[in-house]
Order: sequence, then C-alpha cells, then structure tokens
Amino acid sequence: MRSGSNLERVLESGRFAVTAEIGPPRSASSEAVRRKARLLKGSADAFNLTDNQTAIVRLSSMASSVACLQEGVEPVMQMTCRDRNRIAMQADLLGACSLGIRNVLCISGDHQTFGNQKEAKNVWDIDPIQQLMVFRQMRDLGQTWGGDGLEERPQVLLGAAANPFADPFELRVVRLAKKVNAGADFIQTQAIFDLDRFERFMGMVRERGLDRRTHIIAGVIPLRSANAARYMKAKVAGMRVPDEIVDRMSRATDPKKEGARICVETIDRLRAMEGVHGVHIMAIGWEEIVPEIVRECGLDHRP
Repeated sequence: MRSGSNLERVLESGRFAVTAEIGPPRSASSEAVRRKARLLKGSADAFNLTDNQTAIVRLSSMASSVACLQEGVEPVMQMTCRDRNRIAMQADLLGACSLGIRNVLCISGDHQTFGNQKEAKNVWDIDPIQQLMVFRQMRDLGQTWGGDGLEERPQVLLGAAANPFADPFELRVVRLAKKVNAGADFIQTQAIFDLDRFERFMGMVRERGLDRRTHIIAGVIPLRSANAARYMKAKVAGMRVPDEIVDRMSRATDPKKEGARICVETIDRLRAMEGVHGVHIMAIGWEEIVPEIVRECGLDHRP
C-alpha cells in the first residue's frame, strides 16, 4: 500500500472499483458538496472533486475534498496543470496529504476559452506526464523536484486521465504508456459510448501489458436527453457518440430512464472486458442517479 486510500485497497484486492464525480459549487460555502457527499455515500469507493471545471471559478478541489472527508467519503482531488506552476503543484500536494487526502488525479484542465474569463493566462509550466513524475519523486524518493529532502513523504495514489477516442487513434495507447511510465497508479478514461472502439483500444492496452501495470477505470455518463447526446456527438472534442445511442434517446418516451438504462448496459459490458478494473460515473448535474445505476449493476454496498 502506497497511500492508505480506500480506492487503492479496492483496486489492489481485484474488486471492480466504482468512482463517481462531485462538482464543487460557485460558492464560498461547501454545503452543496456536503449534501452530495451524504447523498452518494456508499455508492462509490471514491469521488472526484473537479478543479475549476470548464475553466469557471468554483470552490477549490482541495477544500471540496476536505468537506468530503468530513462527511465520511473518500475524495479524489483533481489538480490541473492549467492553473499552477510546478512549485504550486508540489505545495498543494503536500497540503492535500497533510489534510488526509490520499488520491490525486493529474490532468491538463479545460482551456480557459471554455470559461467566462477568456483573457486569463494559462500556466501549463509542466504537463500531466511531468506532473506525475514530480509527484512520484516526492512520494517514492522523499524529494521535491528541485532535490530538497522532505521531512515526511506524501502518501498518495496517483491517477491520470486518458481519452481512447481522440485522433490519431493509434497514438492514444502511446500517450497512456507515457503516463503509466511516469507513475500513474490508476487511469480514468473519457466517457465511453462507442464500446467497439473502446474494445479496440483495450486490445492495444493489453498487447503492451499496461493493464497489468496500472488500473484502468472506464468512464461513463448517464444521458438525460437526446439533445445532450447530440451535443456530445457534435460539439465535445474527443467524444464519440454512435448514431444508435442518439436514436435510442430520441425515440425514448422517458429519456432519463433510457439514459440510465444505456449507462447500466455499458457498465455491464465494461465489467466483462479484460483489463478494465472499474468504472467512473460522471453524472454531471444529476448526481442523484448514481446510487440507482450502481444498484442496477449490482455494484452497491461498497466496502
């Protein structure tokens, strides 16, 4: 055990892991996070706290993670490269671990042009692969990237993101390998709707033996409407939504129920896929559906 996190225990035990997502509010109050944490407690092994998602100012991922800890649920603190240089990242990692946060997800972050402060200056001093290298050195060697010794090493499980659907497709697994080599203990993927393409991606993952070196947690999004499916298909970069999914949502008399059904079917297929060690449910603005989906999949009563 490197981190002492519950998520690490589940993954290392071979059990199929469940993670979910909690979006911090645009507020100085953590009550919305606490309310969601109480609602979702027991539905997942850990919960991602997003870091200024869509480049819009929100309650910080670290503060939101602490609120989750106080409510008895385990956080995965997201940390973007967009907003911090390497000094701030290392300080935030030490601060997070001092507060009891044991999982950190290293990500680029949405470009500021997605948000409402487009004139903001991006940092991107280092990318997520380098971020993983820095954090692994702090954890495993007890040194900052500058070589200073640490009185106490951060105990943390390191995660990264992967998009199996962006082009060029053949390079997706190459980038994944770089993150694994840099120190990613687990990988959470972009939301999966095109299962056939994801199967091909996982074939390349297994060929390289990456599924034996890291834990692949496959992302899913429960759809609430046909318009949401169309938007993701047409507007979200790196997202592949087959026409079949759009058609099913368009024909549905109860789109929310159909979206949840599609999500359950997707999870069932992912569970049968060699090399997939868990599922990450991103119910954006619809967190109350997560317990139902987990229950329908027979994945409730998390340890």
